[in-house]
Amino acid sequence: MKAEDKTQGGAAGRPTSCSHDCRRHDGGGVEGVSLKEKTARGLFWGGMNNMVQQVIGLVFGIVLGRLLSPSDYGMMAIISIFSLVATALQDSGFKVALTNLDHPRDEDYNSVFWFNIVMGTGMYLVLFAAAPLIGHYYNTPQVVPLCRYAFLSIVVASLGTAQSAWLFKHLRAKQQAKASMAAVLVSSCVGAGMAFCGMAYWSLATQGLVYVALNTALQWHYSPWRPSLRGITFAPVRRMFRFSCKILATTITTHVNNNVLNIMLGHYFTPRDAGNYNQAYQWNFKCFSLVQNMVSQVAQPMLVDLRGDVEREKRAARKLMRFTAFVAFPLLFGFGMVAREFIVLAITDKWLESAVLIQMLCVSGAFMPLTTLLSNVVVSHGRSGTYFRATLALAVLGIVLMAVIWPWGIRAMVAGYVALNVVWTFVWQRLAGRLMGYSLMEFLADTMPYALAALAVTGVTWAATSPLMSLWLLLAARVVMAVVLYWLVMLAAHSEILDECMAYVFKKKKTTQNDK
Repeated sequence: MKAEDKTQGGAAGRPTSCSHDCRRHDGGGVEGVSLKEKTARGLFWGGMNNMVQQVIGLVFGIVLGRLLSPSDYGMMAIISIFSLVATALQDSGFKVALTNLDHPRDEDYNSVFWFNIVMGTGMYLVLFAAAPLIGHYYNTPQVVPLCRYAFLSIVVASLGTAQSAWLFKHLRAKQQAKASMAAVLVSSCVGAGMAFCGMAYWSLATQGLVYVALNTALQWHYSPWRPSLRGITFAPVRRMFRFSCKILATTITTHVNNNVLNIMLGHYFTPRDAGNYNQAYQWNFKCFSLVQNMVSQVAQPMLVDLRGDVEREKRAARKLMRFTAFVAFPLLFGFGMVAREFIVLAITDKWLESAVLIQMLCVSGAFMPLTTLLSNVVVSHGRSGTYFRATLALAVLGIVLMAVIWPWGIRAMVAGYVALNVVWTFVWQRLAGRLMGYSLMEFLADTMPYALAALAVTGVTWAATSPLMSLWLLLAARVVMAVVLYWLVMLAAHSEILDECMAYVFKKKKTTQNDK
């Protein structure tokens, strides 16, 4: 590992106020708990958090999809990249940098806290002044006041970066889950209420602002760490910057890559076209993030703890990879199979164009959680420069590809985007594999059996249920048949991941009953 790429803890091994608070405020008994158990807890609460968020997102996504128009969604979609980039600049990669420290000190968190407030406020002022230019680029004057309102979330988010980093570093998945679940429920209710009252795209902007504000407030509640005005210094920020700046640059380029279609559709096409694509992307994102967030909740902290033991790290990473593939491929391929029925029944046929785009996006969506896990391996080894260069190359190729094929229409652009992201999974495998001796054949052995099983199950289910004419019956039959077939295939194959998941669920259920 290159010395300049590894973030150092400064006073490694010294007791800190954070480690002391960790013992007093855990509520779950961190002392004496093995890394395996903490990882299992993290996966459980990460999965619970994402499951609840996706259920809430499903319900309110249907409500908002019925109340709002594609143009309303398009208005928010075309400005989202600016908010995402500004938030990344405000965070500056220090959450990841703090996590990568072996023993972050109180002054490290304090330095990051005050720096983020300065950056967040500065970013908002810059975007406030730039709002007319954004409106001019999209030829949509209504964007100007919307930008100035929606971007307030940048300032609010800057207040919680240090608290979020503390919870993440100490694997407080349960507390993070509670904060996120409460925030998404309340913000969704606010957004739906405003949409019902005819507030159009303002309801989506307010929903995002309320989510950030409540999530930040709850992170303060659950984190025992508090900022101090005494002895404020930005020296820790400067020490972490060499690492964090690469994470920052990577985050920005990732946002550009994920939103390149929104940027170009808003400029070359109409807000309605951007809205149709954004609706498809959001439903696809809800599916793959269910797996992606659950795994990333524990992946980097766990891999950082194991990076001194290559064999244990590789075994842990491979088990996570198999678990991710076990869930991601059937979930995404299955959703693509029922996309048309779901869209028409849930948010009416005014969004029918989105159904076709969902089916295409679900292919790359199945690979996204794998990519995230592989990139976490790279980051956990302190290779933020490698992480940045790989992400930058993907973003540049994506922009060039979209610029070349946009005259062929939206579907051609989405197909190009999907193909590029699938191919790039193998680039990440190469980079991560070199760090822990993880070969391409091992990666294929860990993932492709689940991909092929999911593909076969969805193919058989599609063919068997196609004669059904009722959309409700077709949707129900496809979901039930696909779940049962995949379960039977995994049982017949004696899937180790299925056995371990079932064992953990039954153990958790038994423990809960005993507690009662």
